[in-house]
Amino acid sequence: MNRVAAIGLALLAILGGLGLGMFAAAASHSAASGPANSGLVAAAGSTLPSAQPVPSTEPSSSPSTTPSASPTPTPAPTPALVPDPLTGRLVTAAAAARHPIAVMIDDLSPARPQSGFSSASIVWQAPAEGGIPRYMMVFQENIPTDVGPVRSSRYYYIAWAAELRAVYVHAGGSPQALATLRAKGQGQLVYNADQFRWGSQFRRITTRFAPHNLYTTGKQLIRIGQLQHVKDGAIKWPWTFGPDLAPELRPTGGRIEVAYLANKIRYDYDARTNTYLRSNSSEKKQIDAATGKRVAPKNVIVMLMHFGPLGDDTHHHRLEATVVGSGPAWIATNGKTIQGTWKKTSLTSATRFFDKKGKPVVLTVGQTFVQVMPYGSSMTFKAGKAPAPLVRPVGMTAF
Repeated sequence: MNRVAAIGLALLAILGGLGLGMFAAAASHSAASGPANSGLVAAAGSTLPSAQPVPSTEPSSSPSTTPSASPTPTPAPTPALVPDPLTGRLVTAAAAARHPIAVMIDDLSPARPQSGFSSASIVWQAPAEGGIPRYMMVFQENIPTDVGPVRSSRYYYIAWAAELRAVYVHAGGSPQALATLRAKGQGQLVYNADQFRWGSQFRRITTRFAPHNLYTTGKQLIRIGQLQHVKDGAIKWPWTFGPDLAPELRPTGGRIEVAYLANKIRYDYDARTNTYLRSNSSEKKQIDAATGKRVAPKNVIVMLMHFGPLGDDTHHHRLEATVVGSGPAWIATNGKTIQGTWKKTSLTSATRFFDKKGKPVVLTVGQTFVQVMPYGSSMTFKAGKAPAPLVRPVGMTAF
């Protein structure tokens, strides 16, 4: 009996263990599967609940809480600079290729101070009526603001503007000049920009009396060129330019004086700025009315030319000039004045300047004023005081 009881107890133990194992497995599967209706929620298209994050004692590395470094901006490329053909200044290629604009400017005393000097690359001044002078401002690298007062054209000014095939701005002119512009003012010599044709690009100011009150702007002048289909492009110009003389090598003082019938011009050399401070009969310190700046070119050229009566009438006493040819010239730059010659071989060729040996002169980078004077004009050239010689320290050997 004991043996039978022992076998029975062993069977009961085995069956009990199997039952407990099955129960534990079922319970484990139920806990892992979640609530009984979880499968139904997922089937309806909802998202299963996400597990809750476990709090951490480490600093968060979430992008929303970490400051991000700003991207380093790419610097804009610096435009390449090239020498401007009319001044030698370093400018953008677009500025160097800008088509020149030449504007006739009044110089009677009621017209002063005039506007536009500071922006001009070259300024010509010559007699116009009975010896009364007139300016022609040539704009190229700079776009001026106000320009004026604008006055009438003369044939020899057209010849200087034709050196650049410029947009030639004026208000009427002599019969000789107007006939030339009608025949060759569509780009053959110049582009004719007569105020009587392009009146909307000009205005009369109320603070001066006519005819000394006609003004325009650089933007309006560019617009006239656009309407005439003027294109920018490379400019061939023979003048050459060099740097400013070192301050310790510049002279002190120096003066140039030239006299027209109705205006006396004076230039005083200023060693500090290496410029020629300009004055006239009514302005002891000539300024540009558009900018308030003193008129002070880097270069001054005085050239002699034959003038005579045009003979078109007896009222205006207009002049004609031997503009193609050659003659004496004085070139002042870096505080020194040399005598040489000017030459112009054709109506459209550039006026060039040479020293006594026949070599082309080198101007200083910057603006140039050209004073065209009749033979027999009163002119004075006073040299400045030469700088003191450099003293070499004792013991220094020259190489």
